[in-house]
Amino acid sequence: MNILIKQACIVDPTSSFNGQITDIFIENGVIKRIGNKLSVSADKEINVDGLHVSPGWMDIFSNFADPGYEFKETLETGAQAAAAGGYTDVIVIPNTSPVIHNKANIEYIIQKSRSLPVNIHPAGAITKNTEGKELAEMFDMQISGAIAFTDELHSIQSSGLLLKALQYVKAFDGIIIQLTDDKSINPQGLMNEGLTSTRLGLPGKPAIAEELVIARDIKLARYAESRIHFTGVSTKKSLEYIQRAKENTDVTCSATPYHLFFCDEDLLDYDTNLKVDPPLRSKQDRDALQKGVVNGTIDCIATHHLPHEFDSKTLEFEYAKYGMIGLETTYAVVNTCLEKISQQKLVELLSINPRRVFRKEVPGVRENEKAILTLFAPRQKWTVTGSDLRSRSKNSPFVGKELTGKVIGIVNKEKLFLNQ
Repeated sequence: MNILIKQACIVDPTSSFNGQITDIFIENGVIKRIGNKLSVSADKEINVDGLHVSPGWMDIFSNFADPGYEFKETLETGAQAAAAGGYTDVIVIPNTSPVIHNKANIEYIIQKSRSLPVNIHPAGAITKNTEGKELAEMFDMQISGAIAFTDELHSIQSSGLLLKALQYVKAFDGIIIQLTDDKSINPQGLMNEGLTSTRLGLPGKPAIAEELVIARDIKLARYAESRIHFTGVSTKKSLEYIQRAKENTDVTCSATPYHLFFCDEDLLDYDTNLKVDPPLRSKQDRDALQKGVVNGTIDCIATHHLPHEFDSKTLEFEYAKYGMIGLETTYAVVNTCLEKISQQKLVELLSINPRRVFRKEVPGVRENEKAILTLFAPRQKWTVTGSDLRSRSKNSPFVGKELTGKVIGIVNKEKLFLNQ
C-alpha cells in the first residue's frame, strides 16, 4: 500500500526533518520520500488541518486480559484500542489466567498477536502466579521474548525476593517494573488518605504506603546494580526520592494520565471509574506530577489500561474493581491538562523514552526507514463518546469530557489504521 501524507509537521528530535511541515510518501511500509509538494501516485492520501507525525508511540503497562478474562478484553480488542490511541507498541502485563509466568505463556502472546495492528510485547511475571513467594522462570521467558518483568498490580512485599529478582535479571540486562504499595499499611484503603476521604467517609490509603516501598526498592536496585522502573508514581515525595536516586542508580519512572488530570477531590460523587490503584492523590501531588513530567523526572507516560466489564464497575464504591481504560484517551488527556507542554516533549514521553527504557530500537521519521508512525492533530478539540472507545470494556471517566488533541491514526506493519 502506498500512502501520501500531505503537509504534516514532523515531530521527531532524532530526525533532520524535525519541526518541518512537509509531505511524506510511504511505499510498501517504507518511508521513500520526504519533501514539499510531492507528486506521486498513492493508494491513500491523508490531508488533515494541523496534522503532526511522530515515531509510533509505545505504552508500557496495559492489561489485555488474554488469556482467561476475555470478557474484559482480548488481544484483538486491546490492539484496536491501542491503534485508536496512536500506539504502535504495547507492553502487556501478566494479569491473566493462567498468569504469564513461563515461556509457553510468552510464546502464546507473541504468536497470537502477529497479525494485529500493533506490536504487542509481553511482560513476564516476576514470581509464580504473581503470588510474591517464588521466582518465576525469568530467563526462559526472556529468551522467548519477554520485554520486562512485573507482578503487575501486586507489589512485591519481600525485600529479599525483590533483591533476588534484581540480581537475576542483571545477568541479561533485564528490567523490573514495580507498582509500589506496602500492603501492610491500611490494606482496606479505598482512596487517598486525606480531608476528602474523611468527608466521604471512606477508608484512606496513605501516601507513605507508596513512598516506603519506593525508598526501599531504590536501595535494593542500587545494591544489586540492576535496573528498576516504577510505574504509577503518584506522590510528590515519591518523585523526590526518584529524582535524587537518578544520580547514582539505574531507576526510571512513569505516571498515568489520570494521576496528571484528576485528584482525590474529583471523587466527591463516588465515580467508580475513578477508583484506581495507586489512588488519586491530593492537588499538591498532582501538581508535583505535572512538574515532574515537564522537568524530566518522569520518563514516560503509562496508560495503566485496565478494562472491566459493566458489572465490576456499576456497584457500590467499596466493591468496585480498581482501574480504568486509557489507551484511546491518553494523548488527549495529557495534552489537555499540560497546556504549555511542547509536542516534542510529549513525543519523547510517549515514543522515544519508553523504548530507551526498555531497550527497543527507536523508529525515526527519515527516508528509507520502516514506517512506524503516529498521526495526530494537537489542537483539534473533541468530546469523548462511547463510540470512540474500541476497548471491549467502557470503564472510562472521560466519556462526555471535551479534550484537546486528537489521534488521526497510525502507520505500522505496512498498513494504515485511521480513526473514522
